[in-house]
Amino acid sequence: MALNDNATLVIGSGNYLTAPAGTDIPDDLLVPVSPWEAVGHTSLEDIFSITSEGGEATTIGSLQNKSLRTKYSARTETMAFVLQQFDVKGLKLYYGSNAPILPDGSVGVPTDPVPTTAAFLAVFVDGENVFAFYAPKAEIYRGDDVSFGDTESLAGLPLGVKPMAYGANSWTYAITPLGTVAATGATAGTPGTFSPTGSLAPYDLVDLDLVTADPATAWTTGQYVTLGDGSNAYWDGADWVTGIAA
Repeated sequence: MALNDNATLVIGSGNYLTAPAGTDIPDDLLVPVSPWEAVGHTSLEDIFSITSEGGEATTIGSLQNKSLRTKYSARTETMAFVLQQFDVKGLKLYYGSNAPILPDGSVGVPTDPVPTTAAFLAVFVDGENVFAFYAPKAEIYRGDDVSFGDTESLAGLPLGVKPMAYGANSWTYAITPLGTVAATGATAGTPGTFSPTGSLAPYDLVDLDLVTADPATAWTTGQYVTLGDGSNAYWDGADWVTGIAA
């Protein structure tokens, strides 16, 4: 692996947002639009952490090879941060989505709490770099007990976020890599290449719409480029088309 100075991260600022489950990650992480909504003020000291459970290894062997294979149990992960905003929405994230609003306006603590189910996004900014964790579906609930330790710092509500598989996805959450450059051009070949050198291939045909074809005339038989989702596409002289030029 080559050294990539642009892939290092020092967090300068950040934000945590929720949206209805299944909401796509925003096109602009710095200016996420509705239905994404910030959860509020969060801790400057306890910024973010991820813990996991499971993943134990079991060695499976045969009579001839007692260490033939290794099988791992399912692993569940929990993201954690501390919310420092004690409004109704914040309290319901901590105590449960079914926490009732009482006649006097206070928030009741339910006897049988239900976690908040939502899409979750954590965005961290380091100068010009933007780094994010995105879960299309997650359960958000109290991660630890509340403790008011002193009179000189902001009190907080420790929250835990458990990413969950959404729909037919084989993944629970995604992480945006640093140090990559989006492709702006595609040169015909078998397969073709993207430019500038080292750029990230567009994920699918929709993303390919932002890429300029070279040549601009229809590509010849057998020419194509391979996209990030593993599919192929070619330029027919007017539009990008799925498949290989015939």
